[in-house]
Amino acid sequence: MDSRLTQFAALNQKDKAPAYLSLVSEILTRQDQSLIAPDLHTLVETVVQDVGIVVGRQVLSELVRNLGTGSISDHNLRKRIVKETLNTLQPRIVSYEEQVNSLRFQLADLLETEEEWSEAARVLMGISSRSLPDEEKFRVNIRIVRLLLEDEDSVQAETYYNRAASLSNSTSDRETQLQFKLCQARISDYARKFLEAAMRYHELSWLAEIDEEERKEMLSAAVTCAVLAPAGPNRSRVLASLYRDERSADLPSYNILSKMFLDHILRPAEIRTFEERLRPHQLAKIAISSNDQLASTIDDDDSAEPSTSTRRGPSTVLDRAVMEHNLLASSKIYNNITFRGLGALLDLAPGAAETMARKMIEQGRLKGSIDQVDKLIWFDAAREEDDAQGKAGGLGDVEQTNEDTGAPFTKRWDLQIRMTAANVETIVQHLAEKGFVQQPAVAA
Repeated sequence: MDSRLTQFAALNQKDKAPAYLSLVSEILTRQDQSLIAPDLHTLVETVVQDVGIVVGRQVLSELVRNLGTGSISDHNLRKRIVKETLNTLQPRIVSYEEQVNSLRFQLADLLETEEEWSEAARVLMGISSRSLPDEEKFRVNIRIVRLLLEDEDSVQAETYYNRAASLSNSTSDRETQLQFKLCQARISDYARKFLEAAMRYHELSWLAEIDEEERKEMLSAAVTCAVLAPAGPNRSRVLASLYRDERSADLPSYNILSKMFLDHILRPAEIRTFEERLRPHQLAKIAISSNDQLASTIDDDDSAEPSTSTRRGPSTVLDRAVMEHNLLASSKIYNNITFRGLGALLDLAPGAAETMARKMIEQGRLKGSIDQVDKLIWFDAAREEDDAQGKAGGLGDVEQTNEDTGAPFTKRWDLQIRMTAANVETIVQHLAEKGFVQQPAVAA
């Protein structure tokens, strides 16, 4: 090998390129594969150090092309050659930028095949983007995000996602745009922006370009994120959209979805079943702020009824989501509830239960008020839902007039009685029109 390279060094400049190119082909077709890697390493070092840039680029481009087209079928051998060639060219990346970038793409493909996601991402991070068009930069950044998310590295993935977002208008390729939208949903998921993630996943689950099985997975991810989202009107709208999606009935998480949509209280056994399907970042621990810890220490002074729980707040994302949902569901059942009663329902200390209710009321996610003297939480009536339920099975509108009785504590109870009587009257009238019942005769 050394003698051949010495002969080539004595050739004229115009004869060197054909000689080195023929040597590349000769080395790659050798039967003894144990000599291929060291001989190519020697050839690349010679070309980089002793041959001009023009000839060097021709020879290295030919080597890169052959490696990319599968001239070497052995995976480990090809990976070794690509790595050694990269190490040799890296100090001269300015002269051989195109060849180095091509080798990095090949090495990333090999590492991705081995499921070395983070290592493949780091290889792509080293690509020089100066000579790449914006569309190619966009694809590279999206690929880095996908690889990092496979290894749950959401922090670094978000950095490259932001770079990709600034280039999102550089391509009209539908597949690349779909990959970007999927990255948007997954980044929101990892960042615990579950409401936003649920909407993005659900949107993707309708796209016909995506495989049916993958669409089902995205729908399942949308349900999971909707369950984990903070309780409130916005989540209720997303839950309604998912509940009315006929495909949701086939999902394993449909039971918890239906209970959340219908404002049913969730039981521990149902929560444990759902928890088994969550990913690690969705089970992340959450810290309780010092202010909340201080507020939750305020307990009922009634020593005759000791608290059933001493928990000062939710411990995980799922824990918080379930507690907030059960609090919201209890507001549809009760007119009011004591701190101690709410704590027993949520498995929290009375002070912690009050703190959770206070925060939800402050954020506009729960309608009500807190009476700290009587240690009561009063829930306001949901007027929108009352209006919707005021139609007796859709048979007709029940006109209601609000009368100020001067008794605020019985006002809602009186309204419910009035609505029930009006609904019954409407149903009887409808049945009478159909001939199913007869009106009683009036005595003369």
